[in-house]
Amino acid sequence: MKKVIIYTIILAATFCLPACKKFLDIQPLDKLTGNNFFKSKEDVVANIYNLSRMVFGKYNETHFVGATGEYRSGEVLYESQSDNAPSREYVEYLGKNNLLTLISRGKPWDYYNFDRITDWTTYYQTIQGANILIAKLDEGIPGVSEAEKNSFKAEAAFIRAFSYFTMVRLYGNVVYYTDAFHSTALPRENFVSVLNKCIADLKNYKNSIAWTYTDPSLRGVRASRGSIVALMMEMNMWNAGFDSANARKYYEETADLGKELIASNAFRLLPINEWATVIKGRSEESLFEFYRSINYGDANLNVAPIADMFLHYPYKRPEYTHRVSFAYYRGEYMQKLFQDGSDKRITAWFNEDIFADNGKFMMLKFAQNSFSTGEEDANPDNTFMIFRYGGEILLAAEALANINEDTDAVKLLNMVRGRAGATPYTPASGNLKDFIFYERSRELIGEGHHYFDLVRTKRILSSQWSYNVLTSDKFNRGGWTWPLSSNALYNNPYMVLNEYWVNGGN
Repeated sequence: MKKVIIYTIILAATFCLPACKKFLDIQPLDKLTGNNFFKSKEDVVANIYNLSRMVFGKYNETHFVGATGEYRSGEVLYESQSDNAPSREYVEYLGKNNLLTLISRGKPWDYYNFDRITDWTTYYQTIQGANILIAKLDEGIPGVSEAEKNSFKAEAAFIRAFSYFTMVRLYGNVVYYTDAFHSTALPRENFVSVLNKCIADLKNYKNSIAWTYTDPSLRGVRASRGSIVALMMEMNMWNAGFDSANARKYYEETADLGKELIASNAFRLLPINEWATVIKGRSEESLFEFYRSINYGDANLNVAPIADMFLHYPYKRPEYTHRVSFAYYRGEYMQKLFQDGSDKRITAWFNEDIFADNGKFMMLKFAQNSFSTGEEDANPDNTFMIFRYGGEILLAAEALANINEDTDAVKLLNMVRGRAGATPYTPASGNLKDFIFYERSRELIGEGHHYFDLVRTKRILSSQWSYNVLTSDKFNRGGWTWPLSSNALYNNPYMVLNEYWVNGGN
């Protein structure tokens, strides 16, 4: 790995991720040089926001959530009658795992910058920044108490582990280090080992930070104990799918963390008729998010939010370019998910054409905070939700079902179904593990979890679960990963690229 030093972080910083107005007044990091750097608590806070902003930049430079977590299993098709339709055909290239064509330049969707997903540089800049911040906090920073130091370190450890987790799910094996100012070339390490190290690292910090924030403007925006617990649960469940010899250990730890999260009483499922509050951000359901608001002049790439693909007029304007949605979920797939007519998510999150199989389909889950006037081509003013309470309750339920604690698993499953007004699960409803999988697909639709759930549970290998099935051979050779940019080879003799994609993606 090429040496990445603190000046990379400084030069990369142009603004801080805002949560409330007082943070807009913090001196930008590109002004904090020389003797001014890390000289106060305010500098630390600014740096933490900048680290989050850098990771969010990877979400914001392309249609990241959809491309990585939603479309690769083939449930989504593009609408050929939509405005500039060829540029949205990319969803079907994703749905056939044709990533090499997707990322090649000279395509009608070039402005989506899908090739940037293959570049992990920003994640390592973030990791290096977090490593440096932890080291500086250990040295001592004026005005930072011992309790504040430990809490800040926990935030830095979270964003470091989250960067690793994101890379593991994209690329598989990664280079792992936690020392400040790292410069030594290292080989890629087995991703199960990397995540186990991240989990162990977060255990050191988890209890040093509050479950959530008393200041509602920080809720979900700044990492908390709730954020750390959610990330540890996600990493354990990922490893359970790839380290079968130790799967029970991962399931048990996930179940225990889920119980701890629920027992904290720091979070709650908001009523379904308050969904607009959830997706706006900073709600009591949010565990971690990249909060964005037009009120702060946030500059989102207009094609980055998932809403861009599944809304049309009057939720997306102007009318003449948004008469139909750019894409839709297959009607057959939606019927698998939403057979229960009592489920209030059907009417709260979709229009009446939920099974339309064309551009009349709309996912109103992301339309709640749309603009009521004007002809701007802008998406609704929503947050980028990463982890929320409903998803982690279901992850705990899945873990419990895998260790045969079905009674507790059903209790958690029905917490989420109860919020949706859906019929409670009973043994007559079918296989519990399969039902929980479908419940996560229902509850988290459009939030970028579905493809990763298919991969970690190996359901991607079966046509029962995926329209884009990977054979065992392709799966084992990394067909579920993304190609890794050749930039990773620079100045590292130990580096190798992803075998499956180097060999042509077949």
